[in-house]
Amino acid sequence: MEKGMKLKVRKQLDGRQQSNIIKLKGSLISKGYTQIIHILDQDEEFHINSFDIESGTGIEVREFITAFIAREQLEDSISIFK
Repeated sequence: MEKGMKLKVRKQLDGRQQSNIIKLKGSLISKGYTQIIHILDQDEEFHINSFDIESGTGIEVREFITAFIAREQLEDSISIFK
């Protein structure tokens, strides 16, 4: 069974932030957490990036994303969307 996860990503990013967010998405795919990430507009300020994950990996994926955001200081640029 698959479960969905969403990320809220700010549209206005500097080069470093943009590069790190692309790196995060690539890591999610290369680690096998997902195969594709869908991007939708939420409003003028944010995109919503959604993807499916295998059941049972939600906590692991959430921890990976949270650690990446903290390490790269992206707290103002991306968050897990509930």
